[in-house]
Amino acid sequence: MTKNLLLIFTRNPELGKAKTRLAKTVGDETALDIYKFLLDKTKEVTTNLPCDKAVYYSVKVRENDIWNNDVFKKHQQEGEDLGIRMLNAFKDGFEAGYEKIMIVGSDLYDLTPNHINDAFSKLDTNDVVIGPAEDGGYYLLGMKNLQSAIFKNKKWGTATVRKDTLKDLHKVSVHLLEELNDVDVFDDIKNHKAFQHFL
Repeated sequence: MTKNLLLIFTRNPELGKAKTRLAKTVGDETALDIYKFLLDKTKEVTTNLPCDKAVYYSVKVRENDIWNNDVFKKHQQEGEDLGIRMLNAFKDGFEAGYEKIMIVGSDLYDLTPNHINDAFSKLDTNDVVIGPAEDGGYYLLGMKNLQSAIFKNKKWGTATVRKDTLKDLHKVSVHLLEELNDVDVFDDIKNHKAFQHFL
């Protein structure tokens, strides 16, 4: 066990349930293909990182999938909304004895191992690190003490999430990483060369 834990939140890749906002433009099957492509990319970025890794599934833990059981611990997300699910995952990690815990989603093509390694190192001198997403949310959140308030009273999936989160963190030190774009709607991929073969 290392002292650092990376949580990866995923949706089970099922037709009609993955990337529903994107599917309105490209259709359910293409949206699912794009989400599987993003899952593969997330696996590639995270597999060799020098930290412990845990995948949290939205619906059901899958044993024989892209996430190697020797590399990734597997858990079910617990809670009625995204905030409570993230809170419970962070709680699990701190209770297990980890000193720095970070969460990323699985819909970021532009995320690199350097973003994650840099974020862990920034926690040496900051209480919280946030990777801002272009849509007003965040693609990465890391902390070394549980900041419970940031998981409550948020309109998840809206443009106010990051602003409201930063308000809750006004008493602690926060480092912001570079802004990246996560993939939610067609505009997020229409000009990105990595996605042209889907379109």
